[in-house]
Amino acid sequence: MDFNTKVIHGGQTHDPSTGAIMTPIYQTSTFAQTSPGIDKGYEYARTANPTRTALENALASIENGIFGLAFASGVAAIDAVIKLLKPGDEVISTNDLYGGTFRLFTKIFQKYGIKFHFVGMENTDHIEKYINKNTKIIWVETPTNPMLNIIDIEKVSQILKNKDVLLVVDNTFATPYLQTPLDLGADIVMHSATKYLGGHSDLVAGALIVKDKFLADELYFIQNSTGAICGPMDSFLVLRGIKTLHIRMQRHCENGKAIAEYLKKHSKVDKVFWPGFKDHPSHEIAKKQMKDFGGMLSFTTKGNKYKDAVKILENLKIFTLAESLGGVESLCGHPASMSHGSIPKKEREKVGIIDSLMRLSVGIESNKDLIKDLESALKLI
Repeated sequence: MDFNTKVIHGGQTHDPSTGAIMTPIYQTSTFAQTSPGIDKGYEYARTANPTRTALENALASIENGIFGLAFASGVAAIDAVIKLLKPGDEVISTNDLYGGTFRLFTKIFQKYGIKFHFVGMENTDHIEKYINKNTKIIWVETPTNPMLNIIDIEKVSQILKNKDVLLVVDNTFATPYLQTPLDLGADIVMHSATKYLGGHSDLVAGALIVKDKFLADELYFIQNSTGAICGPMDSFLVLRGIKTLHIRMQRHCENGKAIAEYLKKHSKVDKVFWPGFKDHPSHEIAKKQMKDFGGMLSFTTKGNKYKDAVKILENLKIFTLAESLGGVESLCGHPASMSHGSIPKKEREKVGIIDSLMRLSVGIESNKDLIKDLESALKLI
């Protein structure tokens, strides 16, 4: 089944009781039993809910997986993955990654005896020297947030061949429209479904997708035991968002390209970070594993002045200064003080997250209007 058909029909059935085309919102906490321990497939909504089940089936379908799990947030999904580990285990992680992931790793799980190594994975050779008998997870984010670095998923999976190490890929920026990590050798795909999957900035949710039943059962146990599940209303909204993912991503990519090319030619702009440029260090890897280059980009202005970044961000009119990304509306952000503020300044700057860096989530408006908006703000510096 083609992806454009999967997002509409993949893993989905009409409601068996009414024939409803759209999955109903089963806004209930519990389900009637005909006899003690005898139910109709559902007993308590933390364990399973029909709306969430429909979403989990859809997630598995669009990522070419077998099992999907929907969580209360992307961070809750990450939390479930790290709970597969025990004290003494080690994780090798991308060094340029979402600040909330870094915070969860270092401020929560590190104190329970799990060791994290943050490594630049654009050169996959850097990974091997950190692998030892305690290594249990390689955590890959590609494209990375916010520097838009690209990591070769297939090459990382080859490094882990015959090793008892899980490869987890955060696919939030790319979405399954652009890349399917399970097909490239990943064991677990993670999403902040708040972003492109939901697509309308009206929900918070997370997702995990796997192929292996034993691994799925472990994650389902953690999901049920710890309870950070996606509620029925948010499940319904993510399901609705998925149905237009393909057409939204086409426009995000089209607009992202137009904005990136405009900024690169601008006399006041210093650097633009976007993997679609031929001179991007990982452009060829992006071409190999992605269908297109996405709607996320970051940039700095000449002089790299923090005050210039603030002036631009405060004076954009169509781009909204706000946390998050992946909605139909264009957003702008300042990673150092917003999405990555929890990362120490020294660590941020090592990977290029300097105080003058701005991140754009390019929406699906007219790219001519978006360029005019940027032009007006850039004139002020």
